[in-house]
Amino acid sequence: MTVAERLTLEQGLLLALLVVDTVLFALLELFFLPLRIGVVPVPVTVLAGAVTTPWLVWTTAKLVRPGLSWVPLAVWVLVVFGVGMLGPGGDLVLIQDWRALLLLGASALPAAMVLGGGPRRTVGRRPGHG
Repeated sequence: MTVAERLTLEQGLLLALLVVDTVLFALLELFFLPLRIGVVPVPVTVLAGAVTTPWLVWTTAKLVRPGLSWVPLAVWVLVVFGVGMLGPGGDLVLIQDWRALLLLGASALPAAMVLGGGPRRTVGRRPGHG
């Protein structure tokens, strides 16, 4: 690794802050996913995940380095599955119904699209020849 490829202290601190934010958002989304009003499930954390996870990927690409923009998505997936399947005291925190699938799809899919460039990227087109 050359000196130019190393992270500056500022970039490292920003990346660490974004990773902490990712962990906190993932935990909040996971723990509040079973929220109900009376008997009606209200998975509002799905909306939070649909906004925050792609935003964290985008922010990492802009503020730290585009090559590290996968880090928030990977951390989010690890936290959701790690805590969700092996929660505190061995409890299963990730609920086993449609809300869990909705959380995974609404959070990870848009973040992966941001990571891959989304619909803006055209196969076979070279940069500058658009």
